[in-house]
Amino acid sequence: MTLTAMHRNCLKGFVFLLAATLVACANLSHSEDSEPPLQPVQVVLPTLPDALDQIDQAAERVVDKDDLVGPELPADFWAPLVERFELDECTEGSTAQTWARWYADRPDYMDRVFRRAGPWLPDIANEIKRRELAGELIFLPIVESAYDPFAYSRSRAAGSWQFLEGTGEEFGLEINDWYDGRRDVYAATRAALDYMEYLADRFGGEWTLALASYNAGQGRVSRALARAEARGQDTSWNNLRLPRETLGYVPKMKGLGCLFANPESYGFELPRVDDRPQFAVVSLPGPTDVVLAAKRADLDVAELVALNPGLNRHMTPPNGPHYLIVPARDEERVAAVVASLEPSERVIWNEVEVRSGDTLSGLATRHDVSIGDLREHNNLNGDLLSVGQILKVPSAENGRPEDPAYATRYRELTRLQQRLLPEERFQHQVRPGESLWVIARRYNVSVDDIRRWNDMGGRTMIRPGQRLQIRKDSTPGQESIRYTVRSGDSLWVIARRHQVAVSDLLRWNDLSRDSTLRPGQELTIRRGSDA
Repeated sequence: MTLTAMHRNCLKGFVFLLAATLVACANLSHSEDSEPPLQPVQVVLPTLPDALDQIDQAAERVVDKDDLVGPELPADFWAPLVERFELDECTEGSTAQTWARWYADRPDYMDRVFRRAGPWLPDIANEIKRRELAGELIFLPIVESAYDPFAYSRSRAAGSWQFLEGTGEEFGLEINDWYDGRRDVYAATRAALDYMEYLADRFGGEWTLALASYNAGQGRVSRALARAEARGQDTSWNNLRLPRETLGYVPKMKGLGCLFANPESYGFELPRVDDRPQFAVVSLPGPTDVVLAAKRADLDVAELVALNPGLNRHMTPPNGPHYLIVPARDEERVAAVVASLEPSERVIWNEVEVRSGDTLSGLATRHDVSIGDLREHNNLNGDLLSVGQILKVPSAENGRPEDPAYATRYRELTRLQQRLLPEERFQHQVRPGESLWVIARRYNVSVDDIRRWNDMGGRTMIRPGQRLQIRKDSTPGQESIRYTVRSGDSLWVIARRHQVAVSDLLRWNDLSRDSTLRPGQELTIRRGSDA
């Protein structure tokens, strides 16, 4: 369905309201002595029907509840984490204690958060214990996102752990057209705990400063600490000159620690958590059509989305990571199905025509596939290409026959992704007299972008009535600038300076991750509200 500009703006607004509602307190700003707010208002969004509710229910189904009986189970799960608590105890009248009461007084909210978190809690707890980190870190996704893997903030942080693109990539998360590792709870958990280990080490094991840095940025906290030391002032986290939001962030974490360490004091019943693994990571031999795998293994599509929220499309990313997360009970069946898939079934390859100036590395970056895969699937011995040569590249869109069982699952997957993912795509219907140049100018994108998004060759003609995919993150309002590389610059430094992703820099400039920058080289950087 084609969205008008007004409809797109409305949808963007609804997505923001949904994120604000479900993230609950994560974005509220409070000083150290401020009172917590009332319970968040529940917003009904008619254009975004119960997609997240459906995912929450699917996450709940993933958890094996056979052994969730008896008063001893909560202590079995929570006691080892409580023993690892590192933050200060709550004192009477402190903001942390007030937050403990705030969470305790909202059992419905806490119940929903922990039902959503159910599949991930044993894995996160095991990682915290294995790394010997502060036990309170299991609460970090509550404060950040209410454990919502689809949460997306105004500052463009994404996922349960709320990573910005630059930080996520710095700590090993892949982010591209096919996949966003910030939303992949399994991958993001490891990246977030890596980051927390780094921050704790940087601040001498002081967890309050590490948590403040996770919220405000390590540079800002380091500068505030240096200023206080230079003036001979108290260097406790709550006496530093930090953003108001950060001064309210740490007490929330402390409050959750107080609540779970002494639930009886607040009349709170600890969530019952089964400490057995609730999901399995099934290795894939390469990019794989998850809809076909779901059909063959009879998997629930909503459960598949709940456990694989990092996927943007119907297949896993061509350049990895190559795995699928499934309910633990389905591991053997899915592994057998994956092993039985022929290479031609796992992914559909389209044909593109090599144009003047194309390189193998540029095409690999443009289609988010490795150079090795391009060589293998096109029987290439080297990197030389000729104009007019036809190459196979992975298809971004569904191109399978209309098998009813497959089509049903594909439609459900697409519907959920369209309602949950922050960077949706929309369609432009070609009008009489329009050319690719006219359409590209209207949306302030390049003709090459439109060709790439629609798998069009250099000589492909468009016709009135045809629908073209346009990326929402390149809609009107975006501006392109030219940046001249300076001595000592790297892709990461340039991306961080301009607050864009390294993957976008590579894509905009037809570069690969192995490309070498040289002083004086010019790069294109796109800026704007949805750049």
